[in-house]
Amino acid sequence: MTQSEYTLPTAILLIILMGIILWLVFRGAKATKSFQDYAVGSIAFSPAAVGLALAASMTSAATFIINPGLIGLYGYSGVISYAVALPIAAFISLVFLTKKFREQGNKVKALTMAQWIGNRYQAPKYATFIAVLSLLLITFIVLIVVGLAQLLSQSLNVDVVWVMLGVVVFVFGYMMFGGANSMVYTNTIQAIIMLIVAVILLYSGHNYFEDGFAGFTAQLEAINPALVEPTNPDSLLFRNFYEIIFCQLIIGIAIVCQPHIITKSLLLKKDTDVNKYLTAAILTMVVFFSIVIVGLYARLQFPDMALDGNPIKPDQLIPTYVVEKFQVGIGLIVTMGLIAAGISTLEGLIQSLSITITSDLLMSNSAKLRNLPESKKVALNRLVIAAIAVVAVGLSYRQIVAPNLSVAIFAQNGVYAFFAAAFFPLIMGMFTKEMRADAAIVSSIVALTVHFGMYYGQIGYLMQSPINNPAISASTAIILSSISGVITLKLIRSKNESFNVKPVTNESV
Repeated sequence: MTQSEYTLPTAILLIILMGIILWLVFRGAKATKSFQDYAVGSIAFSPAAVGLALAASMTSAATFIINPGLIGLYGYSGVISYAVALPIAAFISLVFLTKKFREQGNKVKALTMAQWIGNRYQAPKYATFIAVLSLLLITFIVLIVVGLAQLLSQSLNVDVVWVMLGVVVFVFGYMMFGGANSMVYTNTIQAIIMLIVAVILLYSGHNYFEDGFAGFTAQLEAINPALVEPTNPDSLLFRNFYEIIFCQLIIGIAIVCQPHIITKSLLLKKDTDVNKYLTAAILTMVVFFSIVIVGLYARLQFPDMALDGNPIKPDQLIPTYVVEKFQVGIGLIVTMGLIAAGISTLEGLIQSLSITITSDLLMSNSAKLRNLPESKKVALNRLVIAAIAVVAVGLSYRQIVAPNLSVAIFAQNGVYAFFAAAFFPLIMGMFTKEMRADAAIVSSIVALTVHFGMYYGQIGYLMQSPINNPAISASTAIILSSISGVITLKLIRSKNESFNVKPVTNESV
């Protein structure tokens, strides 16, 4: 298929999809009467629906569009890292952290992760600090916007910058109204579409397996032997097992500590729904994380990472594969699924980040804003969403015209920094009998210092390239910040025991 054959059908599809989304937003918005309704919803959704919404939020355009491009570039080593090590750790972490966070979240009546931490530690200033750090999640918003823009520009044959502007205006525009109620509706439907498309994409390379897995491997090896090795020393991300497995296990454990993921369980109305919610989410995500192997199909389609003599960037590989591989009908279904993959997480990020800024940065530090009527609080949140949109446009433009290898590197650097700083405070707040804000603050500062210090200071023998792997610096930051937090906690405990000072405990919150 050619790009021109996709243009009109894709435009029609987008109009229909936009209409459906707006209808769902209108339906959810009718049940949104207050700022709290926007944040955590007022409708009692089924645990399966919320689980599908989580799966859609946790696996985004990165999983469906960006990461497969990196796997197409680097091969099996990336599959081991992104489809095995990281998901296994993330699933285990999700089970343990969800139950504890929900238990404590209900006790402290938190709407955001920053609020949860502030209430848990009785430290409002630290909550503000975490809220400020949440601004790093804008990098993930940029990843999704760029991924969607690259996809649609291929299908619509329109300049990618104009498509990016359209994506931002539409998604940020409707997210000003529906909030959590609309998001569960849209995310559930998007997850179902994503499942259908995942099956289509995974099946699309069946012809490469005519001689079995060995034959598939032989075809990749003929392009580049490094593609079929468990490590790829010539890559920038998958050079050894420390980078491929150890770092990704640490990242997988901590990745759950993102507001749009960890707070999703607060949408459940009953504790008995948690297991059903987790089962639905994890089973769905197993399929979604498998999508990265489609990058290998795309590499076999474009062995030189080029089309008609024009180089294909990693971020463009899957969009190009879809346009070239599928007839218009199936291609449109796949395109719709890839759009759903991006929008689902984008909605969650916009909702959680805007609530954090509005509640934890603006209202918590201004009695005037805090005492506004509910309707004006919702209006304030809409202004915040508009401001985030402006920032997203500027950063997305930069990543379109001058990315460092892939927008994934930019996003990982920011997102990993955030959950590295939040990891130990969340763990201490959930699993220890006493909480110390000082220990939490020390761990956060150490995490940020180590992560950004290693990355930009090129500290360590694996950090000497012009483009480095943020998973290395972030995993190191998580380990060292956790150690520093534990040491600080012990020192404070020892000092206070000497002066008979009573600590903050689970019972005192």
